[in-house]
Amino acid sequence: MKTVRKVGAFLLAVVVMFTLTGCSVGDLVKRQQHQPAIQTPDSLPEPVEEIVPNEEEIEEPKVTSIEESKEEETKDEEPKVEEPEVIDKEPEAEPEEPEKPAEIYILFTSDIHCGIDQNFGFAGLKQIKDTLEAEGYETILVDDGDAIQGEAIGTVTKGETILSLMNEIGYDVAIPGNHEFDYGMDRFLEIAKKASFSYISCNFNLKGDLVFEPYVIKEVAGKKIAFVGVTTPETLISSTPAYFQDENGEYIYGFMQDKTGEALYKALQDAIDAAKNDGAEYVYVMGHLGNEAECEPWTYADVIANTTGIDVFLDGHSHDTDKVVMKDKDGNEVTRVAVGTKMSNIGYSHINAEGEIVETSSFTWNNPIDAPTLLDIKNDIRTKVDEAESKLDEEMGKVVASTKVDLTISDPEVVDSNGKPIRIIRRTETNLGDLCADAYRDQSGADIAFVNGGGIRVSIEKGDITYGDIIAVHPFGNMLTVIEVSGQQILDALEWGAKAVPGENGGFIQVSGLTYEIDATIDSPCVEDDNSMFVKIKGKRRVSNVMVGDKPIDPKAKYTLAGHDYMLLGHGDGFTMFDGATVLQDRVKIDNQVLIDYITDTLGGTIGEEYAEPFGEGRIVIKDSEADSKD
Repeated sequence: MKTVRKVGAFLLAVVVMFTLTGCSVGDLVKRQQHQPAIQTPDSLPEPVEEIVPNEEEIEEPKVTSIEESKEEETKDEEPKVEEPEVIDKEPEAEPEEPEKPAEIYILFTSDIHCGIDQNFGFAGLKQIKDTLEAEGYETILVDDGDAIQGEAIGTVTKGETILSLMNEIGYDVAIPGNHEFDYGMDRFLEIAKKASFSYISCNFNLKGDLVFEPYVIKEVAGKKIAFVGVTTPETLISSTPAYFQDENGEYIYGFMQDKTGEALYKALQDAIDAAKNDGAEYVYVMGHLGNEAECEPWTYADVIANTTGIDVFLDGHSHDTDKVVMKDKDGNEVTRVAVGTKMSNIGYSHINAEGEIVETSSFTWNNPIDAPTLLDIKNDIRTKVDEAESKLDEEMGKVVASTKVDLTISDPEVVDSNGKPIRIIRRTETNLGDLCADAYRDQSGADIAFVNGGGIRVSIEKGDITYGDIIAVHPFGNMLTVIEVSGQQILDALEWGAKAVPGENGGFIQVSGLTYEIDATIDSPCVEDDNSMFVKIKGKRRVSNVMVGDKPIDPKAKYTLAGHDYMLLGHGDGFTMFDGATVLQDRVKIDNQVLIDYITDTLGGTIGEEYAEPFGEGRIVIKDSEADSKD
């Protein structure tokens, strides 16, 4: 009966696991020899019923005393006079099943970016972990960086809520990704101390000394498994550079970022060798390196090709889900797996009882409804996530700043036929457009800043400003980026942004550090392709009198331009003229955090009279009549 109950529990567990994984039937068949048996609902065996004998068939057990036994053996002897003492026999214990040799599942996440309630969510991750452990598997849970930034819940709590939930789930090891530093170095190091798990990195250093241990060894089921951490050297430009500098602007933090890659390769190789000398039987590298060309010579492929001794490479940073098997420096095969972003995948590596790494892959969630909601998962982490989101709602209503003036995206006087405000931020300058562009330039230190009008979504009324107000202005989660461009590229971008004036265009550019004029009486000279992307300028330009500071723009000169990745790197709104530009700061801070930091830190929490004019301070002049054009 004990065995039957265990089988029933096992089937229930694997049904839950199958539903969570989203694995194909083909995948499951391939994995059947290496994983807990997972079957599709249609192929599940008939449930095994508990076998209970018919009561009529059960004979009452006969209780026999020791003396009666003797009497049976010696029937001819004279019976004893005294009453026999009846001693019940102890029931025989059921034979214990042999203990199953312990197997291990290493679970890993990466680039969560605060997506605690998306896709699998934290509740789904906990369900998988609990299910495996209930079936007798040992688990280790690790994260490959970029967990604490990316959504309002991270912005408002500066990462602490995410880290607290990671503690609750039971993470064992994590590494810092580039976006762990987005709230400042001091803040990251502060919350890292609150982690109940180990942060590791073999290359993150302060003046040459490692900030964290380069590796940690976990002994599980009698096996010693080393986890070695490595963080992309691109962090210096893909987070805010000032966070890695001293008060004199000198870099004091680094990531072994020499341009040959040799310093990084050596740091990782030294950590691998040290871990093996400490008795590690397996080496898992936890990397935040990725596969993007701009990350060379520090991609996972560069690192694997120039090191030896890695068994499995668990990677992040580029948000891909590729599984690659490649050879290391000595010709040994290394499996590299990545798990995307926002909890869309949960990686695993299975070590069987014989000590073989039998499979490294990932569970995938492709449903538009998150797993905790669709499957009605109820566990302690689901409760804590719900509580955190309720608390976020309260935080979003908290006052963080104030404004003495109305900040607008709409015409302050004219309304439409239904009495509703008329949006103007996509065709002319406004004071909120000025504020947002100023924030980008202030937080980046660039010469010029651009913000597309379509990325500024709501007005802010005079009075108190809440977190929710600021996040509503920039809700998309675009990232502050700085590139080096020529004056000619700036002129082409302004022309492209002004192509629809006096009509609306989401790519209309609000500016800081620069002024310009638009002659709307001239037809737009912009040529676009079939996908509405910028191709070239052909004909007389409508944009003129472009000034950078108090000097005319020089088409041949180089300028630093701040904006968000959507426009500067991603061709958002058709801005292709920046292709090939040198990236100086790559996606260093989320857009609403840029605005929050500018208002609370630079402006001291109060937006003053300098932004009083609804139509801005005159950075953009539009001539929409022949009379204007002659002025």
